[in-house]
Amino acid sequence: MKRRIVLIGIGPGDPEQVTLQAVRAMNEVDFFVIPEKHRPGGDPLAATRAALLAHHVQGEPQVVVVDDPERDRTPEGTADSAGYRHAVTEWHRARAARYTSVLAQRPGDAGFLVWGDPALYDSTIRVLERVVTDLDAELHIVPGVSSLHALAARHRVVLHGIGEPLHITTGRRLPEAVAQGHANIAVLLNRSLTELAAIDPAGWRIWWGANLGTPSEHLVHGPLRDVLQQIQSARSKASQDAGWVMDVYLLQRE
Repeated sequence: MKRRIVLIGIGPGDPEQVTLQAVRAMNEVDFFVIPEKHRPGGDPLAATRAALLAHHVQGEPQVVVVDDPERDRTPEGTADSAGYRHAVTEWHRARAARYTSVLAQRPGDAGFLVWGDPALYDSTIRVLERVVTDLDAELHIVPGVSSLHALAARHRVVLHGIGEPLHITTGRRLPEAVAQGHANIAVLLNRSLTELAAIDPAGWRIWWGANLGTPSEHLVHGPLRDVLQQIQSARSKASQDAGWVMDVYLLQRE
């Protein structure tokens, strides 16, 4: 029987939003691989993953920490789409190499934890596909609650109008979505609010949330022209409180 590499969606941060299937998978694997970024004082997201494991895993979870390679985020390296894709591809290649090296030295089934759902704006599936090929292993995926679902639930809204499409994109590509005429836009992966602040706020309504399901959660909604400054302040507060910030928002034409 081939060894298993299990990719587990753990939701946006609330331990109670981890599914029963995910909890079962956590208790079936032999150890967990957790990437850790080089940050002053340590990586708060790695610590949050460890706390979630302590909440759901019976006994002492076995954790292997892997230094997460830095991605090229320089303006020169990511100025256009080709440069950005090249930077991401090289980052994936470096991640896969480090995971393969660690797993080759340690037998047993391995678990990887992914925020939200592994299939929605996350690249761990692509990275681990390289790993399982190199190790002749099997990849298993456990879905999770996405940040979009958590956002809609916290604001008590539906993500789209009746019979209307929903466009899902990143902060980097928000101006493109607005220029294309999309009227219902969900935005993830925001390094800043620069693109949101740059669009004409007239006629837009926003439902925004940061660090959903955690003690540092912040929520704001209203006409974009009225609440943008409030969102900027809340985002800074969430980052200050937790040491990290992951935010998502829904934009709709009024």
